[in-house]
Amino acid sequence: MSRIGYARVSSTGQSLEVQLEKLNQEECDRIYQEKRSGRTADRPEFQSCLNYLREGDTLIITRLDRLARSVVHLAQIAKRFQTENIDLLVLDQNIDTSTSTGRLLFNMLASIAEFENDLRTERQAEGIAKAKENGVKFGRPAKLTDSKRQEIYSQRLAGATIGDL
Repeated sequence: MSRIGYARVSSTGQSLEVQLEKLNQEECDRIYQEKRSGRTADRPEFQSCLNYLREGDTLIITRLDRLARSVVHLAQIAKRFQTENIDLLVLDQNIDTSTSTGRLLFNMLASIAEFENDLRTERQAEGIAKAKENGVKFGRPAKLTDSKRQEIYSQRLAGATIGDL
């Protein structure tokens, strides 16, 4: 019965230090860590962690959103853990799925986490739309001016090769 830790941050600029410190205090036998978005299924360390877990093991994470970003994904993980008798311990939110209260709290917080993520996505989309209404340009500026584009077009029509242009 191993105690396995998993730490994740969303981007390379963020630090895993706080999570790793907490996991080390829990005396994890093994700790998986990565810097990848929770929204992507392409998380090799997470997949390795799930493949490593065996019946009777406990997966330890610091926060529920380190594991997944949707209720559906969390429910899939919870079902697998229940079937394989794997416990989940979420340190910052005091969730221990080895208890009925912990399982209830797990499901409630998973729903809230997805709701918060949806709200954040909506606010971001609204902000982008408002910025566009106000004339904010996204992306890098064009390198060619309209007059330069027209000049290239004219030269191409006159027979200039793309290599020459």
